[in-house]
Amino acid sequence: MGSEGAAWLGIDLGTQGVRALLVTADGRVLGSGSAALRGRREGVRHEQDPGEWWAGVCTAARVALRGGHRVGGVAVCGTSGTVLLTDAAGRPLGAGLMYDDGRAGAEAARLRAAGLAVQDSWALPKALWLLAAQGFGRVTHQPDVINARLVGHTVPTDSSHALKTAYDVERDIWPDGTGVPADALPEVVRPGTRLGEVCPSAAEATGIPAGTPVIAGMTDGCAAQIASGALSEGAWNSVLGTTLVLKGASSVPVRDEAGVVYNHRAPDGSWLPGGASSVGAGALTARFPDADPAALDAAAAAFEPSGALAYPLVSRGERFPFRAPDATPLLLGEPVSDADHWAALLQGVALTERLCLDCLHRLGAPLDGPLAFTGGAARSAYWNQLRADILGRPARVPEQTEPALGMAALAAHGTGAARTLADATDRMVRIRTVVEPRPDRTARFTEPYARLLDALESRGWLPAPVAAHARGRIDADTAQS
Repeated sequence: MGSEGAAWLGIDLGTQGVRALLVTADGRVLGSGSAALRGRREGVRHEQDPGEWWAGVCTAARVALRGGHRVGGVAVCGTSGTVLLTDAAGRPLGAGLMYDDGRAGAEAARLRAAGLAVQDSWALPKALWLLAAQGFGRVTHQPDVINARLVGHTVPTDSSHALKTAYDVERDIWPDGTGVPADALPEVVRPGTRLGEVCPSAAEATGIPAGTPVIAGMTDGCAAQIASGALSEGAWNSVLGTTLVLKGASSVPVRDEAGVVYNHRAPDGSWLPGGASSVGAGALTARFPDADPAALDAAAAAFEPSGALAYPLVSRGERFPFRAPDATPLLLGEPVSDADHWAALLQGVALTERLCLDCLHRLGAPLDGPLAFTGGAARSAYWNQLRADILGRPARVPEQTEPALGMAALAAHGTGAARTLADATDRMVRIRTVVEPRPDRTARFTEPYARLLDALESRGWLPAPVAAHARGRIDADTAQS
């Protein structure tokens, strides 16, 4: 790559914190910083203060850059579906409604009746709810707030974050029927587009040198996919953090009438299909807030499979591998100990991950490429092995599992330092290990998987055709499809 001696800054706005990584062209991390974020949850509502996003970026970036290295560019990712309203100057008019906020169910139902394939927690219905509540404002996505502060004026949004506001990424237009006034919708550009340069006031606040190019990013799930290097046809990345996101690479969109699988557009015009589940590691912290994860991982190894069966939703409602706004966390059976309960939650996430892949297979998605594990949970060697066993296929674990690395790679591509995004990741992404499945352990989880399918279908959440397809693949070689 070009720009000899430069490094690229990636910034990730996550659920629980901001993360910044400064990365060289060959994948060396020169600096990292983080800052915690607080959220407010009440029933189906989940909000964050946009002012905390900016404060977190300032803190994380300053720590990442304290080595004094030259910065070639910066890109920012955020949580997919998080939306707020801003004024004409880009200043937030209220809280950001987070990716899993479910208050706009009525608006989502009206949009679906009008022919738009949206889910209750997507950005478009929440934007309509906000406009009805506040009366005016510009629809803005989470990273847009940060990018506007960085360059000193309002900026276009990227098509990746705009996807859940119903932006048509195939035709590159806002469709009719969104219900949002045209003047409230932002201009949209493709990820990797140069938005401007860091202005002096932002440079003083963040430590990012004035004049540094600011590049349009992608959602956190896409950012993690880039960080995994899963950009070739049939490659997939499973991002396990607070929730679970699966993202793959395809030459054509993966069509899904139910709307649980959707397609982002890569900077080169290819497709990144995938979906976001509401199960994840957040269920562990909710149940065991003061736990020692390593100690419970070690104890959980004695319970394979667990005496209980879990569908560990982080919050009410499921988005993928099925859409069920009223779904609630399941725990069938009584764990005999905290270790058994911990094991049930770990296994429940992995079983859901398997169902997600089965759902993708039913839709004709290419699955024969490598699978990568990223996200905060990929730090757990035990959970990585358990997931590979339950999925019955090998998984690559990169040295860096952070979405911020993906944004560093996108910044390198967007500034012209790498000809393609794949060229950037070929050099930046380093694989730490490959986890091989153990066939005897895979067989142990056949019966729990079948029971989970029965439980989800009997509650009316999992559609019968999806359940039947998953049952038909119980004995299939999932490593090859």
